[in-house]
Amino acid sequence: MGASSLSSPSAPIGVFDSGIGGLTVVAELRRALPHERILYVGDTARVPYGGKSAETVTRYSREISDLLVSEGAKMIVVACNTASALAVPSIALDYPVPMIGVLEPGAAAAVKATRSGKIGVIGTRATIASEAYKKEIRRLNPALSVDAIACPLLVPLIEEGLLDDEITQAVLRRYLSPMLAEGIDTLVLGCTHYPLLKQAIHSICGSDIALVDSAENCALAVKELLKPNPSEDSSDSSLSDSSPRLDILLTDSSEGFLRIAEKSLGLSIDSLAVRRVGN
Repeated sequence: MGASSLSSPSAPIGVFDSGIGGLTVVAELRRALPHERILYVGDTARVPYGGKSAETVTRYSREISDLLVSEGAKMIVVACNTASALAVPSIALDYPVPMIGVLEPGAAAAVKATRSGKIGVIGTRATIASEAYKKEIRRLNPALSVDAIACPLLVPLIEEGLLDDEITQAVLRRYLSPMLAEGIDTLVLGCTHYPLLKQAIHSICGSDIALVDSAENCALAVKELLKPNPSEDSSDSSLSDSSPRLDILLTDSSEGFLRIAEKSLGLSIDSLAVRRVGN
């Protein structure tokens, strides 16, 4: 499954999301793999994926994956929980390079983190309706209890830049209160936008509840997948010749939230372009 392509240190890691939220995954990839080139595609013309059918999400995901492969990506990171849940299972084997989503690493981290066996998951309507996290967590440990709730208001608030606002705090309390009352000890941030609210969520949940960042755990899974690659060996002299870059393609202009994410995540963007995808 694309093993030979992983041997090229100059080939970029391809990452995509329905919008800009997947830059949280890019930020974690940059921390975990500072020498890698990253090509990010944000499908800003068709965001959000969270309210669309599985058929539509799969078609969009295939179109963007085709673009990333045509641009020479050595692997595809699906930095979208909705696409990870609805599209990855049916299209991953169709590509000559590895494809990894955010869902499985996040579920595995939640199973490892819980002490009481009660896990909460927040995400988009489509992610929660798919029950993908619940199924994966219970596949790993059938004894665990999973309480999942859709939080459709969070992404618009984040994209408006209201990361530390009383309205966002009120919405979070409304969504999280039932889970907290059920006694969860672990909360999965099942949307790649949500790490931008990690501080606000932590202030509501308290220090006793482990927050599982799907972006962070996806980056760690990518690093593990690339581990056999000699270019990731710190003793490899080729690292000194590497040129880490972050190139971004958007399917429609989205300067506002892009700059909010860039600043919040401490990212440096090397190039930005708009590229039409699909019909």
